[in-house]
Amino acid sequence: MWRRELPASGVDDALRVVRALGKHRYVAGRTHFVHALAAADLDGEIGRWARFVIGDDTVDKASRDERLVKRASEDDVCAVLAWFWQEPTRGRACDALLERLEAFGVDASIGEPFDDDEPFPLLVDAGFELLPLAELDAERHRGAIEAFGERIQFDVACFEEREHLPPQVHLQELPAMGVAELVRGARDGELDEALSLWLSGNETYQDYVIRGVLRAARIA
Repeated sequence: MWRRELPASGVDDALRVVRALGKHRYVAGRTHFVHALAAADLDGEIGRWARFVIGDDTVDKASRDERLVKRASEDDVCAVLAWFWQEPTRGRACDALLERLEAFGVDASIGEPFDDDEPFPLLVDAGFELLPLAELDAERHRGAIEAFGERIQFDVACFEEREHLPPQVHLQELPAMGVAELVRGARDGELDEALSLWLSGNETYQDYVIRGVLRAARIA
């Protein structure tokens, strides 16, 4: 995978990008997870689930118990990020999370935010899978096909995708977000560093999709 920094350093911009990543015609699937310790103060289903899990004495909150994480939507992911990164909730969100960590004896890794190490606990994990090139429709996905230039270049990319071992998958993953990213990742409406994505697959395809995402997010 390679890392691509996006021109989105403001919190509002970053949240619009996350929403736009899930709304275009090239998404084949998404895999998002939110940790109960990060969602316990939210409204809605994700908050009710988190409070139920935290109140369950059979769940060790300082462990890697799978019951502590829940499959989530982009709206859930954005709700958590906005809760910790935006005013007026940022301060009390961070204080409440740190208090929960201490109360449950969670030995959290709190280093520099966005340092590319996988944190513990992993509080927000979000990623998207794009359609395989071979499944793109000539009309519906014409823009991505034409991004390769001559048709032969797209056909070559499809061949390489098909013959690649292991199978080539086009992924877009947000940075792994733990305590440092939520508590120290943003201040005064700005991220500690510009939002980035971890990408895999075909670079031409990824570039086309990301440029479209940025336009949809009113950034480019």
